[in-house]
Amino acid sequence: MELYQLNYFLEAARQRSFTRAARQLHLAQSALSEQMRKLEDELGTRLFDRSRKETLLTPAGEVLRQHAEILLDQASAARRAIHEHLTMKTGHLTIGAIPTVSSCVLPNAISRFRKKHPMIELSLLEGTSSHIAQWVEEGRVDLGLVQLPVGDHEMTTTILFREAFSLLLPADHPFARKRKIALSALRNETFIFYKGRARDVVREACRKEGFDPHGVCESGELETIRSLVGTGMGIAVLPELANKRIAENTCVVPLSDRPIEREVALLEKKHRSASPSALTMKRILQKMRVH
Repeated sequence: MELYQLNYFLEAARQRSFTRAARQLHLAQSALSEQMRKLEDELGTRLFDRSRKETLLTPAGEVLRQHAEILLDQASAARRAIHEHLTMKTGHLTIGAIPTVSSCVLPNAISRFRKKHPMIELSLLEGTSSHIAQWVEEGRVDLGLVQLPVGDHEMTTTILFREAFSLLLPADHPFARKRKIALSALRNETFIFYKGRARDVVREACRKEGFDPHGVCESGELETIRSLVGTGMGIAVLPELANKRIAENTCVVPLSDRPIEREVALLEKKHRSASPSALTMKRILQKMRVH
């Protein structure tokens, strides 16, 4: 049973005549009659009573008419929905992002996206890079913005930008007046770590300089870290995006010598066709200048 056969069937039922129905459908009457015969053979029953002056539906034909109308309406709705999806008149896009990217990169990207496609509903989930990688793999988010590496996952990775780390200090710290400072000069300092992959990058860089950084605490909340540094509890080595906004009684000093850097990347699930909205957001992110 094909949709076009159901369309022919409904037209014949409306017109109560194969001749008139064939004319409306721009078909030869013999072609219409043949399709209706095939439909009846497939269903194993007569759908039309041809013994009268008008071609009327049998009881079985009435049952089919009700279902055919529903099926054709649903098919039409599906075509409209697909068209709206492809033309981005409707839809939903979910993005997972690490907090620094979520607060400093995505607002501009989302603003650009919404100007072009105001009818697309956007959802934003924040998490660690490992959590976001898992969400992408599970299909919970369409796009993931993470710090590399994220382990062995079945995903497509697109590097968006590289970012240096800088030093967040209490404003009255002796190093606050320096234009730059070497990481090795921090061996006797107390560190406040930014939880997650950023913490691992800082620890690894310090060990390359010959010391293990002494940490007083760690947090996944940047505002907490800024406040702790502002009260003099320690220093923090953070990605530059995180240091774009600083708390009172703090200052930022660049690191000299060998810079600490991280790669921020876009993750997509492998072997999954990206939606038009996901492709559009990806292009926006790739074109953005972060620094």
